[in-house]
This record gives sequence, structure tokens and C-alpha cells, in this order.
Amino acid sequence: MNQILQMGANTALSSPKGYVTVSYEISNRIDISLTAFLLTDSDKVQGDSGIIFYNQPKSPSGAATLIPPEKVGNTNVHKINFDMSKATKGITKIAITLTEDNSTGFSNVKNLKAEICTDNNSVQLTPTHFTSENGIVVAELYLRNGQTKARSIWRGFNSGLEGLCENYGVEVKAEEQNKPSESITIQKQTLKEPVGAVNFPENKNKQNTKISLEKVKGKVSLDKSQKPVIIEKTPEITATVSWKTGTDYDIYALVYTKNGEQIDVAMFGAEGTTPLRSFGNGAVEHMGDVRRDSRATKTEVIKLRFNDTILAVVPVVYSAQSNGTGSFHRYKVSMSIDNHNGTSVTIFAKNANNNDRIYSCVPGILHNTEDGVMISPLELYSKPNSEFRPKLRMGASNLVEVIMDEGPKNDYK
Repeated sequence: MNQILQMGANTALSSPKGYVTVSYEISNRIDISLTAFLLTDSDKVQGDSGIIFYNQPKSPSGAATLIPPEKVGNTNVHKINFDMSKATKGITKIAITLTEDNSTGFSNVKNLKAEICTDNNSVQLTPTHFTSENGIVVAELYLRNGQTKARSIWRGFNSGLEGLCENYGVEVKAEEQNKPSESITIQKQTLKEPVGAVNFPENKNKQNTKISLEKVKGKVSLDKSQKPVIIEKTPEITATVSWKTGTDYDIYALVYTKNGEQIDVAMFGAEGTTPLRSFGNGAVEHMGDVRRDSRATKTEVIKLRFNDTILAVVPVVYSAQSNGTGSFHRYKVSMSIDNHNGTSVTIFAKNANNNDRIYSCVPGILHNTEDGVMISPLELYSKPNSEFRPKLRMGASNLVEVIMDEGPKNDYK
């Protein structure tokens, strides 16, 4: 049986277990994450196990399990399984939420909808429209007199994940300057901190920030949905981009400095931007252009010798206008960050499609911190037919953000 549930309405479900899917049209402008909160009658989480997200995809009781998102045609589909019969004592509700992590807002999300499935029954939820909101409570699954029910919510927040956390009892406190500017704790229960803490260099326009992350060693692969990691900052780090032969990719690096400037280190120019092979006396250096040849796998390398003036470096993979094809999927593009002391982190272009007219890919961003180099997987793609470079800006929590297609137009090669 199929049912359409209007915003604000509720209905009884045929079973305490099933799954929720959220789908929307794929776009390079948006980056959406699904997070579930396991709540008490007071609409608060009990502890860190009450937050289900990409880095903690399953509740210990089995009441909620997050499934990695997948592409179906031109649609991204997020899925979470639920079983309210397995909810621990005191938990009476699961809130299904979304955040738009590129800060462009849900007004840019097309064909957004959700579906709750139990047995052979389906409940469809469709919102009206959103504007600048970057956080949404989609729906609630809750227990009422032993019956599992669902409510269509679609309530938006302009403060993204922070607003959702505060709504459900995860308190975000701003401290005085020169102290950590964000301290996240759950009311009456402290979140467990991951191994390692990153202290970001002071920026004249921002407060200092401490973020708890894992410091890794050995060979590591990162997917777009995974949490950033830290590697040891050695005197020389290389960013190597690899691809199968058959096309000619170019890589370049966007450097964001402590005084808020963006420097493009590239072997070719862009509108108003001249070619620059090296920056900061070799702090960021392009090791040379590689063209078509017979090798099965080809690489280009950028060397990084981080100094105190650099806040972040963003390697960009580019398929020039004259190359004719630019499918990052077909040519198996990947980026590997190696500190040459036993640690390398690789990000693959797993979410790329066969579109030959997508010319730019940003696999990830490297932040220069006191405790090491923080590597965040992004896997961002330009708009079809866009020859414009990405632009960097200082964002929330003293972190540099990447905005696709907002920089100068690349010169024709």
C-alpha cells in the first residue's frame, strides 16, 4: 500500500522495522549528509551512541543503521534501516535529518523527497520548498502506546548541523578568543573524543579552533563520506595524481595563506592569473607537466614543504578544453598524499560519472595545523562545460572552504 504523508501529518506504520530513503537530483553544487538522532521523550540524545552518521553508522542496539549512499541514474539515494523494537530504554524517537555541507542551501537541491518502507507498505514524504536552509529535520519515527508511527517534518535550520545538534541536546559553546571556539558536549553526558586533537594556526580574522581527529599511519584510503584524518607533517610531502593513459590531465594547487590570499600554482594560466610553477621558495612546487604517452598509468606531482604562512593547499585535477574528454570515472583518477615516512592517504574519484564535459575535480583539501597535516576528502566536481577554477575562502571553525566554478577561467591550452 502506498501513502502520501503531508508535511506535519503523522501515520501508524505496519511494522516497527523498515527503512527510510532520502533522494535528490545529483549536482556538483551540493554535498548532502544524512544524520539520525536517537531521542528520549524530551527530544534529547542520551549519549554519543545516540548520533548515527557516516563515522558511527550503527547504534549499539541495532535500532538504526546508516547505509552508504548510492547513485541510481541521476539521483543520489541515502538510506537508513530502523527497528524501533530494538530501541534501548528511554529512547522513543528517531529523528532523520539532512545537512547541505557545501553551504549553498537546500534551495539548490532538486527533486528532494523521502520514503518510509515497512513490509510491503510505503509512505512518501515530499517538502514544499526551501531557501537558505542548510539543515533539515525530514521526519520522525516514534513510539506511541506500543505502536510505531511516523511524522513528516521538513523543518529547516540556517545553522546546519550545529543547529540540529543544539536542537537535540548537543551543545555547541563559543569560548573566549585564544581558547577553542567550539566545544561540543551532550547535555548530562560527555561525547567520547577520538584520538588526536588538531590545533589550527591563529588567523587574524578568526578565533582559534580545536577539532578532535584520528592521527593515522600506514596506507589509508578515504572516501568522500569519511571523516578527515591527520598525518605527520614531514619536511616534504607529495600530492600525486594518477590516471589511466588515454587522456591528458593537468594538476595544479590552490594555496590559501595566513593573510587570506589565494595563490594558484599551475603550469598554465587563467584569466588574470599568470602561470606559477613554485610558491614560497618551493613551499608549493609543481614538478612538471606530463603529456600523453604509452604508459598504462600516468602521474603528475606537487611537492609541499609546509611553512607557517600556508593555511591550506587544494590540489585540483583538470582536463583542459583541448583534451576532448574529461571523464574522471573512466580514467580512474586518484590522488595520494605521501609524507615519505611510512604514511600515505589516497582519495579515489569514486563518485565521478562518465560525463566528458566535467573538467575539474577537487579530491580533497590539506590543512596545515600545529599537530600535523589534516586531510579532508571532498571529491568535488565542476559544473558541466565549466572552465572556471575553484575559489578558496575562510569558512566556519577556521577551516578553508572550496567553492567550485567561482575562480578565474582557465586559459585555452
